[in-house]
Amino acid sequence: MKLTLAEPKYLKESISIISELVNEARFKVNKEAIELVAMDPANVAMVIFKLLSSSFTEYDVKKDVEFAINLSNLKQILRRAKPDDMLTLELDPENKLRVELKGTNLRTFNLPIIELDEKEQKIPDLKFPVAIKLASEILNEAVEDVDVVAESVTFMAEPKKFTINAEGDLSQAKIEVKEGGKTKINVDGGEKVKAKYSIEYLKKMVTGSKIADEVSICFNNDYPLKLEYKAVDKVMLSFILAPRVENE
Repeated sequence: MKLTLAEPKYLKESISIISELVNEARFKVNKEAIELVAMDPANVAMVIFKLLSSSFTEYDVKKDVEFAINLSNLKQILRRAKPDDMLTLELDPENKLRVELKGTNLRTFNLPIIELDEKEQKIPDLKFPVAIKLASEILNEAVEDVDVVAESVTFMAEPKKFTINAEGDLSQAKIEVKEGGKTKINVDGGEKVKAKYSIEYLKKMVTGSKIADEVSICFNNDYPLKLEYKAVDKVMLSFILAPRVENE
């Protein structure tokens, strides 16, 4: 395989975000895209990444391939990519991933392919009565606000309104987002839907705003949350986060 990107940003930012949750991961490369599905070590969060073939200037894949690498190492290399570098990924016969950065000069890095024992991750089939679309910045601000007072946050949706609420020992933060403009709030059945999630994980996930200005938020009562960031014809990065269920 030989893949060349004229905009390294999408791969660079995505790997930087994913590496905050997952240390090592398996990539699958087929005719349509380069993909990754991985769980964080605590089995609380899943990340799903797809970089479409249409985002590459050269996409030469003779047959489907899979390889696993250490994401921190890949992140360190990708950080060296300048915005206007051409970035090429190639698998060499000696079991290394070659990363080429071509700008004023040519820089080549080789990363070892690793063995991953873990079984292949399956994306769960989740059904959501709530689908919210809003500017990524709104969610980022809200997560920063609730981070000041607590470790977990409650998401609540009702027709035309999305509320983000957190309570610490003494402090409380509440953010209300109303439908309007680019903000769309769909709640099937019109009932209130409510679930609680870890702010620590959310802080890592909302950095998906680096690749898309809009985020789609889906959840259900005491049920996993799904956040999805998409740049059309380029990249898709989504996260599934387990709910925090209170022990009564």
